[in-house]
Amino acid sequence: MITSGANEYWKIGTPTEVTSGNADVTVDDAATQQRWDGFGGSFNEMGWNMLSMLSEAERQRAIKLLFDKNEGAGFAYGRIPMGASDYAMDRYSLNEKKDDFTMESFSIARDKEKLIPYIKAALAVRPGLHLWASPWTPPTWMKSNGAFDGGKMKDDANTLKAHALYFAKFVEAYAAEGMTIEAVHPQNEPTYETRYPSCAWTGQLMAKFIGTHLGPLFEERGIKAQIFLGTMSNDAADPGILSAVTGDATAMKYVKGFGLQWNMRGSVNGLRTRNMPIVQTEHQCGNYNWNPPGVPTFNPNTAANDHAYGQESWGLIRDWIKAGVNSYNAWNMVLDPVGKNIDSQRPWPQNALLNVKADTKELVLTPAYYVFRHVSQYVDPGAMRVNTTGGDALAFKNPDGSIVTVIYNSGSSAKTTTLGVAGKKLQFRVPAGGWATVNWK
Repeated sequence: MITSGANEYWKIGTPTEVTSGNADVTVDDAATQQRWDGFGGSFNEMGWNMLSMLSEAERQRAIKLLFDKNEGAGFAYGRIPMGASDYAMDRYSLNEKKDDFTMESFSIARDKEKLIPYIKAALAVRPGLHLWASPWTPPTWMKSNGAFDGGKMKDDANTLKAHALYFAKFVEAYAAEGMTIEAVHPQNEPTYETRYPSCAWTGQLMAKFIGTHLGPLFEERGIKAQIFLGTMSNDAADPGILSAVTGDATAMKYVKGFGLQWNMRGSVNGLRTRNMPIVQTEHQCGNYNWNPPGVPTFNPNTAANDHAYGQESWGLIRDWIKAGVNSYNAWNMVLDPVGKNIDSQRPWPQNALLNVKADTKELVLTPAYYVFRHVSQYVDPGAMRVNTTGGDALAFKNPDGSIVTVIYNSGSSAKTTTLGVAGKKLQFRVPAGGWATVNWK
């Protein structure tokens, strides 16, 4: 049993078996829901830039805290940006040679500086790590505005064919580096034009790109990476892309799953009927910058890597998993404590799981890290989510038969809680505003 509360994170204990009284939370391990594939996070340049400031021993500890199943959160998935994300060191793509439709100038040389070392460090700890990729922006010459930020994807056949080749070259180049890209998502947030790398698509264009260009080219070149329809974020517009693509039989021959994030949780239930994996692709980053000055949830100067964000993170993870997704991805795994992105007008300070202080070279584990670990460390890929009654809880049954239950106490004081699991009653203390994870077999 592990418990965490404000300023008392990751305390190891043992529950007491009792024979009387009622359970506050009961696990029904015979009532199974979706298969669970695992947790993950995104590799970004800024993350490795900060990790590079640590001693080799501390950097290795950070990687283990994220990916090691015994000493850390045991992440099973890693997201890779194709070109610049908003947490790249600056804006770039993998081929800025104008109208290079044959991709002769395609190169991952930039990735070898700060992305590939990060990924290889994770693979050394978790050799079976599942890697997937998505672009925030295509090369600028493929866009209506010729810029990294904003703009719309061009719709002519030459450009779409070249963009499909861009994806193929990416998967092949990473394979040459010993890394298997298992899935690609055509566009990060395809209906948002932001002041950092981004690109807008229509549903019809996405369907044409997947069905006419990307899918057939992957087949032609023998590329095994699956095509997921992601990553959708905008509940006002992205359901239109989902409808356009899922309604296109040619495109759907190639679609093997869905990627949703942020405001798209309402689309999970409808997509579950298609019996394909649904990936929650990006945990909300906290400190929401659309709130006006003076609102406590936005600080323009630094990210709020505090216990309140840990509590918010629990609610997000819980609700997405209960909605039916098969995996869940953190956003930035590592940042400096300020956490500003490369938004051209108002850099957005965002939270991360681990912080590195540049001045002291200190590694800091944030409350949100512990929340992720409470759910991720003991739940194995291939587990089944199972039902719970009473309390605020999640439960999973692992392939080896062990049952993992995570319970949250939202109260202002610690609570003695009784868990009913596998015919037993287990009693333990859950800290105020904190969590308990019980791994029982």
